[in-house]
Amino acid sequence: MTTVAHTLRARRPAARPIEGQELALLGVLVVLWGVLGLATDTFLTGSNVQAILYNVAPIALIGIGMTAVIVTAGIDVSVGSALAVVMVVVAKLIRDVGVPAPLAILVAVALGTCLGAINGALVAFGRIHPIIVTFATLNVFRFVALRIFDGRQVTGVPDTLKSLGGGADGRIWGLPTAWLLAVLLGAAMWWYMRSWPTGRHLYAVGGDARAARLAGVRVRRRLVFAYVLTGALVGLAGCVLIGSGGLVSQNAGEGLELQVIAAVVIGGTSIMGGRGTVLGTMLGALLVGTVTSAVTLLGWPSELTPLFVGVFILVAVGVDLVRARRREAR
Repeated sequence: MTTVAHTLRARRPAARPIEGQELALLGVLVVLWGVLGLATDTFLTGSNVQAILYNVAPIALIGIGMTAVIVTAGIDVSVGSALAVVMVVVAKLIRDVGVPAPLAILVAVALGTCLGAINGALVAFGRIHPIIVTFATLNVFRFVALRIFDGRQVTGVPDTLKSLGGGADGRIWGLPTAWLLAVLLGAAMWWYMRSWPTGRHLYAVGGDARAARLAGVRVRRRLVFAYVLTGALVGLAGCVLIGSGGLVSQNAGEGLELQVIAAVVIGGTSIMGGRGTVLGTMLGALLVGTVTSAVTLLGWPSELTPLFVGVFILVAVGVDLVRARRREAR
């Protein structure tokens, strides 16, 4: 047992407040924003910065939970479909029933939590690989969403959730409320994973689940927690996207899972588990949002956005593999 405890301590993330890859990402963002500010007259304007932060907020919110999932050596590719379920249900409740904002948010978070719990239970107790589980639920959740849509997009949605939307009512101190919420929750999760024993257990599970179990870590409980948290944050992200009112289309959430996973991986979280931070994910989300905005403002073909993101992912994964080999060589 002493050997196992030593193994867990060895796998525990460093106590540094910021990692090397996060510093590198921060540097890339500063340089990129500086170059884009010089290249275009509109990039550093208040309206464009507000738009970037608002568009990044749903990715960052879900990325907080996805970081915990991937740290445990899991993955959740169903978040886009789960988001569609949340959005169509909440949008119809707001439009047809007239539920107030607090109740709408509560329903969204509760529904997302239930969908996340399904994934967590199947992964933890069914012992099925997370990619298989969440790929299956991706299709199941999308089917459920399409049935609720009933072949029609949801139009005429009131701006009940305007405090989380992208308009003037959704800003505090000139910044989108949704982004400030993502920062607040991200900071809380960063502190939890870094300082609390149960938060550090997530790293232990991802590093070596068997050793963690022998050391007394409740592995199944930690796995369920990671997926439930992700589901709850999907619910919040759905409220952000509904916030501006208008309509909810049937393709809501399509491709979102790729953006979220990209933000997490670019942020330095190891796809093999056991390493990563929420701070890195927030920076990764900002980088993805910056690239998307830059391609649009510079008038480049939209196909370049996934190309650039793909290159960033390859670089991040390459760095992670080099680190892993160096650790094995010690």
